Parts: sequence; C-alpha cells; structure tokens
Amino acid sequence: MTDYIVPLNAIGMDDIERVGGKNASLGEMIRHLDAAGVRVPGGFATTAEAFREFLRQDGLDERIMQRLATLDVDDVNALARAGREIRDWISHAELTPGLLDGARKAYAAMEAEYGPSCAVAVRSSATAEDLPSASFAGQQETYLNVRGIDEVIERIKEVFASLFNDRAIAYRVHQGFDHHLVALSAGIQRMVRSDIGASGVMFTLDTESGFRDVVFITASYGLGELVVQGAVNPDEFYVYKPGVIAGRSAILRRGVGAKHIKMTYAEGGAGVQTITVSDEDRARFCIDDDDVAGLARIACAIEAHYQRPMDIEWVKDGDDGKLYVVQARPETVQSQGRQTIERFVMRQRGDILTQGRSIGSRIGTGVARIITDLSQMDQLREGDVLVTDMTDPDWEPVMKRAAAIVTNRGGRTCHAAIIAREMGTPAVVGCGDATVNIVDGKAVTVSCAEGDTGYVYSGILDYDYQTFECSKMPDLPVKIMMNVGNPERAFAFASIPNEGVGLARLEFIISRTIGIHPAALLDYDKLAPKIRAQIKPLIAAYDDPVSFYVTRLTEGIATIAAAFAPKPVIVRMSDFKSNEYRNLVGGSEYEPIEENPMLGFRGASRYVDPAFERCFELECQAIRRVRDEMGLTNVEVMIPFVRTVREAEAVIETLARYGLRRGENGLRLIMMCEIPSNALLADKFLQHFDGYSIGSNDLTQLTLGLDRDSGLVAESFDERNDAVKALMASAISACRAQGKYVGICGQGPSDHEDLAEWLLDQGIASISLNPDTVIQTWLDLAKHSRA
Repeated sequence: MTDYIVPLNAIGMDDIERVGGKNASLGEMIRHLDAAGVRVPGGFATTAEAFREFLRQDGLDERIMQRLATLDVDDVNALARAGREIRDWISHAELTPGLLDGARKAYAAMEAEYGPSCAVAVRSSATAEDLPSASFAGQQETYLNVRGIDEVIERIKEVFASLFNDRAIAYRVHQGFDHHLVALSAGIQRMVRSDIGASGVMFTLDTESGFRDVVFITASYGLGELVVQGAVNPDEFYVYKPGVIAGRSAILRRGVGAKHIKMTYAEGGAGVQTITVSDEDRARFCIDDDDVAGLARIACAIEAHYQRPMDIEWVKDGDDGKLYVVQARPETVQSQGRQTIERFVMRQRGDILTQGRSIGSRIGTGVARIITDLSQMDQLREGDVLVTDMTDPDWEPVMKRAAAIVTNRGGRTCHAAIIAREMGTPAVVGCGDATVNIVDGKAVTVSCAEGDTGYVYSGILDYDYQTFECSKMPDLPVKIMMNVGNPERAFAFASIPNEGVGLARLEFIISRTIGIHPAALLDYDKLAPKIRAQIKPLIAAYDDPVSFYVTRLTEGIATIAAAFAPKPVIVRMSDFKSNEYRNLVGGSEYEPIEENPMLGFRGASRYVDPAFERCFELECQAIRRVRDEMGLTNVEVMIPFVRTVREAEAVIETLARYGLRRGENGLRLIMMCEIPSNALLADKFLQHFDGYSIGSNDLTQLTLGLDRDSGLVAESFDERNDAVKALMASAISACRAQGKYVGICGQGPSDHEDLAEWLLDQGIASISLNPDTVIQTWLDLAKHSRA
C-alpha cells in the first residue's frame, strides 16, 4: 500500500529517498535538535512514491522521459519549449485519490492545531537535493502564505511540475543525475510571522574563503524569498564560532544592507506582496545583537549535529520574537576543500564603472552583455560578462557561459551568488547601478580579488594569476608571519601558511571602515551642521557616534584576530600622520598643517598628548573588548614611532590607565624599532616592552636622511645599506640578549630575498611579509637554511 503522507516529526535523514533531502532535514532537526534550542515549524510531507504514482497515471512518466531523451539542454530555446510542455502536462493531470485524501486529512489536523485556513509554506524537496556534493538550491518552487486545502492541493501540483523547470532539467544533466531517478516530495510547513519580523540565510563558514570558524548571517525585513532570490541587499554579520561555544561576545563584523523592499502577506488573505521599506528602517539593522548571537548558536548546533558545514534558512517571528529554522542543507562549494591556493592580483587599475559585493576571489574579463529578461539569453556568448538587474534561478543554464556576473541587486547568499561560487565564476552583486553605468558591448574587467568589495573596471586590464601547493611547508628556524591591513581579506589570507600576523595596521581599519576623525565623533553635537550631515548617515545604525567608532574598530581587530587565532596578531596602534588624519571627515577641524608630517605629530607622542589622548582611549577600548570580552587574547599591542625612553614610559602609563597593562591577561606590548635611537638605546627601551618589531621603511629613511616618498632621492632608498643593517643587527642582538621577541614587519624582506636571508642568519625570531610573497620567501629561506 502506498504511503502518501508523513508528518515532519516522524521522519529523519534516513528518509531522503522517501521525502527528499529538504524535508528529511526538517524532520531530523525537529526530532533531534529541539533540546538544543533549534525551533522548526511543524507540518507534513508528501512522499516520493506518491509523486511516482501520480506520474504513472496515463503513462505521463514515459512521455516525459521520451521528451527529455534527445533534448540539448545547452540550447536554451529548446530547453524552454520542452520544460513548458512537460509542466503543462503535469498541471492538467489530477492528483491520485489516495494523495488527495491524505493531504486533506493532514491539513485538517494542522487547522485543528493552528486555526482555520492556517498559513503554510509549500516547498519542494527532491530526492537528489541538498546532498553534500551538489546544491539544488532554488531549482524547484516555493509558495508562501498558502491558505485553505484547495490552495494547498494546487500548490502541491505546481511543486511537482517544478521538478521540470528549465533550470532543474539543465542542472540535473550537468551534474549527471538521471531524470527518472529523481522524485519530488512537497513539504507543507506552518508559517511563522516573519512577514512582520525578519528572515535570511546563514552559513557555518565564510562563503568566499571557506574559513571554518565563523557563522555568516544575512538578514532582511519580511519573508526570506527576496534574500534568496537576490532581490534585496541584506544586512550581513560574521560571528566567531569558538566565541559562541565559549558563551562570549562573538560578533566580528556587522554591515548594513540597503533592504529597500520586503515581502509580506498580501492584504486580505492568501499570497504575498512586495512593499517599500521606510528610510528609517533601511538605515538600521533589522535584527539586534541578541538575535545575531541566537542565530549563531542555532547554526553551531545544527553543524555539530550534521558534522559538516551547513547552509541554513531562518526566520524571526514578529509576534513572539523567536527564531526558527525553515531549511538546513549541506554547504556544497567551500566545504569540498582545496589543496591548491589560488591568487588573483590586479596589475592595473582603470575607471570604476560600478562596485558591489564580491563573490569569490577571482578576476574575469570580457564583453559586457546587458540582459534584462529570459528572452535575451541567446545574446550572451561564451566568455561574455553577464550584466543584469538580478539573476533568477531560471537563468542557470546560461550563467555557465559567463566569464563574470554583475547584478544590480542581491547579497552574498542570493541564488546568483550561490551559483557563481559553484561554477567558480567571479560575480559582483548588489551594485545598484550596473545596468546603467555599464555599456552593452563594451569590454570590462570584473575584480573580486580586492576584498569584500568587487569592482567593475572599464576595459580589459592585466592581472596576475598564481597557484600554490602548500599542504606541507618545510620547517624553518624563523617564523614567517604576515602583514594584514584589510580585515576583509583576513579569512582568505589565513589559508596561506603562516605563523600569525606581525603587523595589523589600525589606521587601515580607521580609513577603510570608519573614515571619520575620532575627535569629530567625540564632539559630534558641537560640529558644524555641514560636517554633522556628512557623518549622520554613516553612524545611523549605531547607538551613538562614539559607539560607532569603537564598534567598528573592535570589529576590524577582532576579524583579523579570529582569522589567525590562536596564533599571535600584533596590532599596531594608529600611525596616521597629521596630513592623513586631516583627510578623514572632520579632520581639518583638529589637525595641524605640518611641513614634514613624517617627522611630526605621530605615534607615541600623539597618544600621550592631551589633545589626542581622548581619541587614543577609544583605541584602547576596542583592544580591551577584543581581548577581554571576546577572549581573543592572541592580540598583542604595538606602539609605533617612540622617539625617547621618556616617551616610552609615558605611553606605557597611558596604556595602563586605559586598561591595557603589560602582562595582564597575557598582554604583550611590542615596540616598533624604526628610529635610530631605538636601536642605539635598545637596552633601555626594552625595559618597558616585551620586544621589538623592526620597521625597516622608517628606519632606512631616518638612517640615510632621505624622504622615501621623494622621487628625487628614491634610488638611494635601500634597506640593505650597511648602516641600516648595522642598526638592525644591534636591535636583534639586544633582544636576543634579553630573551625578548624580535621580528621585522617592514617592506624590505618582501622585496629582497637576500635581506630575508641575512635576517635569518642574524637570528631574528620572525619575518612578517606581504601575503603575496609568503610562500615563495618561505621556500627560498628553506633552501638557504639547508645550504
């Protein structure tokens, strides 16, 4: 006897062949993860055998297989005709009596529990879907706010028909799945009121780099379909999994999305509608930090149960404020693992036509083709760049032709992003103006190799492509560390062999993620209206101007620290010169005009100056949050440009006053050795610090008395000069004599292999390099150490 209907709470992962991957996963979580705080709305599923029996009626299954047998799925027009014909056959067929009766009884039971004509979602669940090696995301249909048994029955039929959507037919062929062996189950699940709450998607790894220690969350107002479709640019959050498990504050990064529209229940009953979000709501986060932390705990629980990275759809009920999971499937791209590191680097820059969220880390070039709807798909040739408003899942058959993909709308978890990752195609999504600023038929370069932001440049530009096999690097008598300024690249850089971060530049975080002078935020209410108007939209999502500054600093530091934990991350406090501080919003109100800022108001002297000390306190607050609240005690503090021993004493006292005491909670304080006096008086300076990091750039220019930014004397700048090497040797010797750390974070060893070899011979403890030189320098030093 055919089993037509099964409750979700009666199935699990052993039932994939019976109810498909999606429904099996829902049942698995209901049965096993409720105690872990994972809430999953209940419901029922039709069985795969019910679907097969439906297709056997009047030989429908044989007609379908015959129609597909000779189909060329790469012919998009032929594919569209075949898919439309098959779906029409299914829509005109009647459900079998047994399936009809079972569905009526199961929905009646839901009405008895949740009320008459209760709202449900009707979703597809294919027996080959959501497997660890392939993503069928978005290929069959989902129907929301379905009410009444008659509507439920119609939607079940439409879900069945969607097994033969164009995109689903093509995907099965490309992935090697036999059409005849794939069956469909319809999941009928109670809806919670996320239409008046929020929803989104989360992954238990970083979707771009594959970094495993974060949960990546997207969120937007209303029902989640717009996030999945890519019709809305959502808020984004990264949460550190070890921090979640330890019960600590763990949010590494927050990003406000445009969220210009939301999907809600249609007025007057069943169905959905899309409405505009107010400017006030768009400017703030749609969920709070407690929600983010709660979602991360849920994600960790689900991943722990399934023992693999997961792709999870979640909703927040606007009535009860609770979080629910409505889908969970294996992540199928980054979790496959990589033995080879790829690196794409732009060699040129051109006019930026548009920018958005980068998907992947590759670069693509080609002729731009603006495609506005499915009827134009045949205009896209192999190697063209697809430019469109948003990519509907129906576009999958043609997306594989594109050298790159650019969209106006969408976030990192939209369907276009998922497919682009799976194909290894660079994509820039959520640009807003791509179809306006890019000219059809013109050559462009699409770069996803520069961090979270992806750029579309005019013309075909040169770039470098390298691959590295680095499963096992040779042992060295020196630690190879990395210079990292951009937190957006930290997760990717962490996959390169390393012993930690020898230089994390705080000023890079300030300029890239804040852009406002700290004093202007402290004095926000006193600023001129024009400056306040510049600042207001930047801080709108935060409680106050100062919390914006400290939070953004905290996020930048914590992201780098988490990426490399438990290895040390040496964070250099801000080393802006006065001219660089003046370039920040509001900076001209506070900064002097100096003839030679390189030798002026910078580093330690700035921190202890009464005019700037209150700004330095904010940097200390951020470091404390990262170390003490988030538990990232691998962060060490480095002080730049310390001219005198007295200045060293003063800055140590200032750090202690603001809660950063040397040795407390394992805190190490490192000093930049970049002034000749630092090397000459190393024994005295080292009484106040735990070691030196040699800044070869400034040390060279100050030793040789030349301006490294001046083209007139640039040829004389060489870190390998005997005088510079004598000072470096002296500093290394002093540190070794006192048993203290000594490393180098300047540009020299990244540029000069012989200097790196000399430093190794001197007994330096670590060499911190630019990420693109790490592997080659490591291998060169291994060869040198064996010689």
